[in-house]
Amino acid sequence: MLLCSRCIKIDDMRFLALVIFWSFLLYSCKEVSFKTAQPAGIEPLKEVPASLRGVYQMVDQTTGEFADSLIIESWGYHMKDKKDLDWLNRGTLSDSLVLKFYENYYFVNFKTGDQWVLRLIRQNPDKSIDYMSIDLQDEKSTQEKLKKISKKIKIKEIKRKEDTFYQINPSPKQLMELVKMGVFSKAKMNKVK
Repeated sequence: MLLCSRCIKIDDMRFLALVIFWSFLLYSCKEVSFKTAQPAGIEPLKEVPASLRGVYQMVDQTTGEFADSLIIESWGYHMKDKKDLDWLNRGTLSDSLVLKFYENYYFVNFKTGDQWVLRLIRQNPDKSIDYMSIDLQDEKSTQEKLKKISKKIKIKEIKRKEDTFYQINPSPKQLMELVKMGVFSKAKMNKVK
């Protein structure tokens, strides 16, 4: 597997789980993007709801141990490693990190230049979360996903340096159709606090 933004070859399954996890927070070289924060026309939340706040961990599929922690607070999120050290930048709700709620999903919108990148969070009854993205790192699945999307919504390809954006402009209803069609990949994180 190649990580586009750093072109690092990775074979370690433990690291693969972290790569999937980071796709929740960061954008990659190929992304489905949007002109505006999604869903269009839905007002952003001013803070993260209390029910979503907490500490979440993904289980490493190879060792069965917990990986790094995602801490969701009223103002946004931050990460801690196994040694309890904060790392990476904090994500603070702002004009470039927008959180919306629609049809039982939290829509986490990240602005990069003039494009918006989207991740979804759905909280499960056991308080774990599913986090979702449209994963475009594998060439074959990229073509399949773009083909599915293009049946519903026009796609505009935008190239910026090393990045390629496949910009769409869905209505909230069309966006939910993409979720139901399985265009978004998901990973589960357990709530531990």
